[in-house]
Amino acid sequence: MPPFPEPTVPAGGRAEVFLRYLDYFRDSVVEKVAGLAEEERRGSRLPSGWTPLELVKHLRHVELRWIEWGFQGRDVADPWGDQRDDRWYVAPEESFAELTAALRAQGAHTRAVVEGTDLAARGAPGPRWEGAEPASLERVMFHLVQEYARHLGHLDIVAELAGGPVGE
Repeated sequence: MPPFPEPTVPAGGRAEVFLRYLDYFRDSVVEKVAGLAEEERRGSRLPSGWTPLELVKHLRHVELRWIEWGFQGRDVADPWGDQRDDRWYVAPEESFAELTAALRAQGAHTRAVVEGTDLAARGAPGPRWEGAEPASLERVMFHLVQEYARHLGHLDIVAELAGGPVGE
């Protein structure tokens, strides 16, 4: 797992800072879920009912929606493929290994886009923006960092309740 991206560690620019945080949060999510027993990965301890595996799948789709479908304006067959009946969903045949591989592949795609694009660049017009002006890549990255940080905090609590790994 990469080290926590301390503010005192020099970076080549804002894009590198965003990528360090995303890598750290993404890897932390995977490590926390990996430290849970399979029944804890697929089960929920929360009134809302979400599971750690559903969170992994959700975060992969968050990156897909904001980077590929949104910023790049690509045609994505099922941008909301992490949901079913208005809640997160993982099919019984979907494995932790498959979901984490998809999350890591999506992360590699995000990295390639950020490394090859100016943060001030605006996203392509498309349905992701729901009629609003497309956001800059910097705003999209800021949104992704907060999304990961928020959900990693949720996962910290779930992992602690399940007797899994705790802390940063």
